[in-house]
Amino acid sequence: MKKNKLAIEMLPGENWWGLCNAFGRKMPFTAGTSFECDLRKDNYGHQALSLLCSDKGRAVWCAEPVGAKIADGRIELESDAGEIVFEENAGRDLAEAFRHASKTWFPPTGEEPELLYFSAPQLNTWIELTYHQNEKDILAYAKSMVDHGVPPGIFMIDDTWQHGYGEWEFDMRRFSDPKGMVDALHAMGFKVLLWMCPFVSMDTPAYRRITLGRNPDDVRGYPEKGGFLASSMEPGWGGVVPPAAVEWWNGKSALLDFTHPNAVAWFTEQLNRLVADYGADGFKFDGGGVHFYAGCAGTEGAAPKTFAHNPSVSPAAQSALYGEFALKYKGSEYRNGFGFAGKPVIMRLHDKLHTWDALGRLIPDMLAAGMVGCPFICPDMIGGGEWTAFLPGAPFDPELFIRSAQIHALCPMMQISASPWRVLSPEHQRIFSETVALRQRFAPKFVELAKDSARTGEPMMRNLEYAFPGQGYAGVLDQFMMGEDLLVAPVVEKGAARRKVVLPPGRWRADDGSVFDGPATLDIETPLERLPHFTRC
Repeated sequence: MKKNKLAIEMLPGENWWGLCNAFGRKMPFTAGTSFECDLRKDNYGHQALSLLCSDKGRAVWCAEPVGAKIADGRIELESDAGEIVFEENAGRDLAEAFRHASKTWFPPTGEEPELLYFSAPQLNTWIELTYHQNEKDILAYAKSMVDHGVPPGIFMIDDTWQHGYGEWEFDMRRFSDPKGMVDALHAMGFKVLLWMCPFVSMDTPAYRRITLGRNPDDVRGYPEKGGFLASSMEPGWGGVVPPAAVEWWNGKSALLDFTHPNAVAWFTEQLNRLVADYGADGFKFDGGGVHFYAGCAGTEGAAPKTFAHNPSVSPAAQSALYGEFALKYKGSEYRNGFGFAGKPVIMRLHDKLHTWDALGRLIPDMLAAGMVGCPFICPDMIGGGEWTAFLPGAPFDPELFIRSAQIHALCPMMQISASPWRVLSPEHQRIFSETVALRQRFAPKFVELAKDSARTGEPMMRNLEYAFPGQGYAGVLDQFMMGEDLLVAPVVEKGAARRKVVLPPGRWRADDGSVFDGPATLDIETPLERLPHFTRC
């Protein structure tokens, strides 16, 4: 297979951003960077795109996934299928290079995402109920949030509401009236999402129906027999190629093959039924990463083989097809994949641990998401998505929880899962409630920013180099701009009673009412109840 290769020598002092937001902390890539990744085999649990933009106004693009190596001031890219395009003069700075890339290679559709994500916090039942989702506790969780002043928004019912993976029906042992439950959540003001994945467990009736087809009714209405699931590379019993057993975080399961119309038709049928019968407003689409479809890799260094029935479709393209499927259900959330730039997709960072190190990744990873064309980004769950950290006796850190909530408050989206009314003291609950109230004061601005991003493709959340080019801000990873007029500088270190704030040019009003002229570096007090932020006067 012919490979397209490109090598670029970095200019003196040049900084680069792109490829995948999993590497936010490694950005910007500089002459001192030593780094490798291969988007052909993996999207690293995040959002990936074969795009690099520099603060010298240069841009590199490939429509297909690339392997990348950065070392000794040199960028080397390799693609198995797509042409790698290098624009020496895409603009004068990072923002102009990105705008050129967006307009030329992945223009925004102009369709707005579900704006409720930005006008109110999201709620997710995972931390409180984990693998014990049930009707009674879901309604109690929703009511407790509303009773404590959290405005209703998107409400996500997480994994195990269903009978099994592929058996997309409420488990009636734990849901006596699922339609009534969804109706009650709607009456509170919520839009309801159900957790969803492209896996089909091999011990379920659904697997037997769509693979064995022993009853003619099992496959009636589909274009042809078979094709539902990604296949193994090796023939099985009787010479038949069986579905592949793909290892994922909940064991091994078969994987839907979105290159085949049967898989698309079957999955559509399941989800449309949930919308029609129960009133689901959308889905929390999980799984679907490139590495699941890369499955049986070839020899060392070779391009990965695909499980798809259409062998010309790469693993990254398979992942993208899952994302295209998700777009049919507006208002849904999607976690990871390749090539979502320019589309109205609500994205979430990969699950974060309940640690200060993980907290420090939130801002860089969200900023990097904007630089791969995914402006509608959510920073996982407040305090992290590791449910064991919230069990009685676990090493839970309330300070970390509050500082996490503060980052969420003034970034594009805020997602609550662990109940503050269970894990926090009354004093910490007060600070949390004030943080939510602060979010709501800025919510109308964030809704307008989301509308603008849908039209322009630009990030909602921007690094300082993007917003203020040429000021030496490329390495600032713990501050961000929301649009052009709001500077946010959260605390990301445990016990930090003070922090330094890089203030860009202009006149700025701080959250405590003080007015400062930039450029300047401030040294400010940061008690736990304070989220430092500055609005342009």
